[in-house]
Amino acid sequence: MASLATSSFSLPKHLASGIWSKATTGSTVAALSGSEPMLFGETQLMTFTQQPKAQYVAEGATKSATDPAFGTKTVTPRKAQVTMRFNEEVQWADEDYQLGVLGTLSDATSGALARALDLGIYHAINPLTGVALSGSPAKVLDTGNNVELTTATLTTADTVLETAAGLVIADGFTPNAIALDPGYAWTIATARYSDGRKKYPDLGLGINVTNFEGLRASVSSTVSAPEATVVGGAYASANPNIKAVLGDFTQIRWGVQRRIGVEKILYGDPDGQGDLKAKNQIALRAEVVYGWAIMDTDAFAVVKDQTANV
Repeated sequence: MASLATSSFSLPKHLASGIWSKATTGSTVAALSGSEPMLFGETQLMTFTQQPKAQYVAEGATKSATDPAFGTKTVTPRKAQVTMRFNEEVQWADEDYQLGVLGTLSDATSGALARALDLGIYHAINPLTGVALSGSPAKVLDTGNNVELTTATLTTADTVLETAAGLVIADGFTPNAIALDPGYAWTIATARYSDGRKKYPDLGLGINVTNFEGLRASVSSTVSAPEATVVGGAYASANPNIKAVLGDFTQIRWGVQRRIGVEKILYGDPDGQGDLKAKNQIALRAEVVYGWAIMDTDAFAVVKDQTANV
């Protein structure tokens, strides 16, 4: 394995690929809604606001025109970054030790960037602070389709999802996927009939659910967003307590406008914590630029926990 340069470097190909692979599999949005190629910058997506309609005509009758209407959705680039500081002694380790450190960092960095995608699309918050993203971008939680999970409905959590699906269907969309908070996935997976038989034995303990009632499924705590409880954050006083997001995930259009890169920073103050040389430190930074748009929030329904510790 080639040694690292002293200024900046790119990870060896197999490590760089590993970062992005883990980032996509660690995100419910990436698991349930395929990405698409995007150029950097704002992108306009065309959408029908009024569908064309067919007409039956009698023999010899005049044919009428139909009037489709178009609208646009704007994809705005959002840069997510992870910066980590280390003592300079890390550089003095032998080559194998450095690669071991970088491998560990790739896991942690990819997870953080994956969470950023979900937290932006579902909650429109900054993962580090819990504060709402600038510009108040549309988020899945803007949907008016909400189902409350109460003490009375907790034991029938599976039927609550049927109600959520009904709201999406009533708005003219076909649900195709569901994202579940781990605790709620466990509640459904361990639901039992009165005789003790599990209702959904195929779900195991609800940890690695990939399908539920014909819907593609993914489980992550990004659904409930513990980051949103950061003091001073957007939800500090009223966390929405989301337990599930169900809907037509084709209505989420997203892509990577710039690939993940890793830079070793030896000089300056890259994160506002003081000069690196003065502190005998180095920094590693990874960045990715996402772009996304939610075509119609009516395509989604959310299950909200209205009881403590559900």
